[in-house]
Amino acid sequence: MAKPVIYQLIPRLFTNYCENPLRNGTIMHNGSGKLNDITPHILSEIKKLGATHVWYTGVIEHAHDADYTAYGIPRHNPHVIKGHAGSPYAITDYYGIDPDLAVDVPNRIAEFEALIKRTHEAGLKVIMDFVPNHVARQYHSDAKPVGIRDLGQGDNVDMFFSPSNNFFYITRQQFSPVDVDLGHGRNAYVEFPAKASGNDCYTAYPGKNDWYDTVKLNYGVDPWNGNHCFSPIPPTWFKMLHILRYWSAKGVDGFRCDMVHMVPLDFWHWAISNIKEKYPKMQFIAEIYDVSLYRPFIEVGGFDYLYDKVSLYDTLYGIDRNNVSAANITSCWQSVEGINQNMLCFLENHDEVRYASPFFAGDAMKVEPSLVVTAMINRGAVMIYAGQELGEDAHGEAGYSGDDGRTTIFDYWVIPTIQQWLNHGECNGILTAEQECLRALYTRVLTLCNREKAISEGDFFDLMYVNYANPSFNPHSLYAFMRHHGSTTILIVANFSNMEADAEVNLPQLAFDMYDMAPGRYRGTDLLTGESSTRNITWERPVEVKIKPRSAMVWKFTHKKMSRS
Repeated sequence: MAKPVIYQLIPRLFTNYCENPLRNGTIMHNGSGKLNDITPHILSEIKKLGATHVWYTGVIEHAHDADYTAYGIPRHNPHVIKGHAGSPYAITDYYGIDPDLAVDVPNRIAEFEALIKRTHEAGLKVIMDFVPNHVARQYHSDAKPVGIRDLGQGDNVDMFFSPSNNFFYITRQQFSPVDVDLGHGRNAYVEFPAKASGNDCYTAYPGKNDWYDTVKLNYGVDPWNGNHCFSPIPPTWFKMLHILRYWSAKGVDGFRCDMVHMVPLDFWHWAISNIKEKYPKMQFIAEIYDVSLYRPFIEVGGFDYLYDKVSLYDTLYGIDRNNVSAANITSCWQSVEGINQNMLCFLENHDEVRYASPFFAGDAMKVEPSLVVTAMINRGAVMIYAGQELGEDAHGEAGYSGDDGRTTIFDYWVIPTIQQWLNHGECNGILTAEQECLRALYTRVLTLCNREKAISEGDFFDLMYVNYANPSFNPHSLYAFMRHHGSTTILIVANFSNMEADAEVNLPQLAFDMYDMAPGRYRGTDLLTGESSTRNITWERPVEVKIKPRSAMVWKFTHKKMSRS
């Protein structure tokens, strides 16, 4: 079974070739990447990295200040938009492709369908966003199929909560966010009665750090008493299921579902089972930040993969950033034992700081140990974010988001390293020696994910418990584990230290018994360097390893079966 290797890209940024973008620039000056510019050649280069899926982030129509009224698309009030380009998660039309991404705006859905086709022809699968918890404050679908009622259409705005409503209404109060300028006169944004904001803010007065640009959707849970009013099935459920069916029919292969724990588990069980009845191979990925909810969202909700953010990502961030001990990685897999294969691991995405930024490691060339652990610790999915493989550090201030180590999602902007590499679609831009080295590293690691069955399908064995008392093994800076499949075992040791590790690694007899592995002298190959070496593999003596600073060893060997008397 293939291990999903997901390449996340935001089309608005990815193929934007603007040479001199202005801070806080509009689309007229800074421009926007287009779906049509993601060519077969670009997709083939992404596949060469080892990717199996592309997550096209922000393709659904969302709030922005660009003017498309000539095409019948209402202008959005800039006072309830974050940045000029707006948040890709402030959806204004679930059935529409964002016009910023189109060459021919009236035919933008056809341009997305063509991108799906190109992606499949490149041997890649398509993931798109499903944003079920909230919409933009000025939601209106002009692309919805005939017979579909808009969200909020027919709501009783005199009731704070009704299972029949799509929104929550703060009755008899005007929307008045704190420290947010809603404008004046005819250009002001006026909302009466106010609707609850997307981050479960049930007041007319959200703060500027709330999700004031979005409106919370009502799935039939009364916020005041927690009552679940699911019978009859609330209309919001049916409307969201229709949206999933609509895009499933377009040929997408999976949905990355936003903030799933803010939507009732019962809805997910109902909706995902409905979709998989007709599209059994459809994959659902959950953005979720509560480990205690992981199992219910897999076992009841039906999700295929969950973000491993608050466990593995946060631990690796702590190791690279705050001198946290590498031994803590053990607790990461233990917290998800039994569902490891359902985890999606990453070092970057659009919400997190760039690895190379001063807010994380500060040096892209330090990534090898974290990357190896992220990609190889389990059979689940692994994801990288466009530019990560080139050492993008998101330096500078684009506009709304500030200089925070993240590539902005709110502004019309560019990704300098991607722009450099793409070279207007030729994918032959001149890279620095470090960038060439880094891209080659990502290619080696990510292609190994599916080239080696021990990684994509094999068992995992943590070696830390037999090495804590080992005087030649530093568990603060080293993390060791094995992956095994058939007669193949891979010994992986990650060195998070800035110094070379000259260490010895104990292997327990339990591993030999479990994998029917005869002790002996074996010749193996480090899959990262290609260097071959011979080692004594036995539980009676430790394995000697020498690993460069901020590097890893991925040593593969094929062994004989243990003889039984």
